[in-house]
Amino acid sequence: MGPKANLQSMASVCSLRLQTTLLRRHRSPSYVSKCRNRSILCFQNIQTDRDSRNGFKEESIRRRRDVLIQFLFCGSSFHSIFAGSASAETDLKEDFRIYSDDSNKFQISIPQEWLVGAGEPNGYKSVTAFYPTEASNSNVSVVITGLGPDFTRLESFGKVDAFAESLVSGLDRSWQRPPGLAAKLLDSKAGNGLYYIEYSLQNPGESCRHIFSAIGMASNGWYNRLYTVTGQFLEEESEIYRSKIEKSVSSFKLF
Repeated sequence: MGPKANLQSMASVCSLRLQTTLLRRHRSPSYVSKCRNRSILCFQNIQTDRDSRNGFKEESIRRRRDVLIQFLFCGSSFHSIFAGSASAETDLKEDFRIYSDDSNKFQISIPQEWLVGAGEPNGYKSVTAFYPTEASNSNVSVVITGLGPDFTRLESFGKVDAFAESLVSGLDRSWQRPPGLAAKLLDSKAGNGLYYIEYSLQNPGESCRHIFSAIGMASNGWYNRLYTVTGQFLEEESEIYRSKIEKSVSSFKLF
């Protein structure tokens, strides 16, 4: 039974008790006044409980959305990273190779000629990036971050459509005066145990940045971890990188 049903049940019980008491006793003015006051107090307590529950729920949703916004910003603002060693095996099909990370239990297909960079682990966070050899703002990154005990599954963030809408609206600052970052949701879907989100980001006077993102969750045996895969390219580089980045992000798998 949910919070709303609980509150309705409480109200029904309170009302029934008041009605039963009134039927058993004389309806003196003083007694009616006393019962009226008790009824008001009872419903005030119910309303206070409802407000408290709603406030807790809204705070929990806001906090979860902020967690995801932080993770996505980490991936979408990534441009370059120092190259590091990592295990990889080659897949010759369509000029892609499979990168496997045995310690973090994921794999992803990346363009054959792209470089791999791994950041130094920082507490519960690690970053792995894939980027072209030529100078470019386009790349794919995998950010892994530890989660609190209240995040037990991906649905803890909400259903994919509602989550994506809330997330992108949380990034959008185009309504400010002067306008800030404009964020636009393009697509969202769930599949293979992951959330897939497509959206765009554009600062005033700058090129539009297109984002493909895959979000998943897995446990390392001690705590749950959030995997945020972010592929990005500038609008003017769409013909060169769009299909590569889209395929790379959609190939991400946890094992």
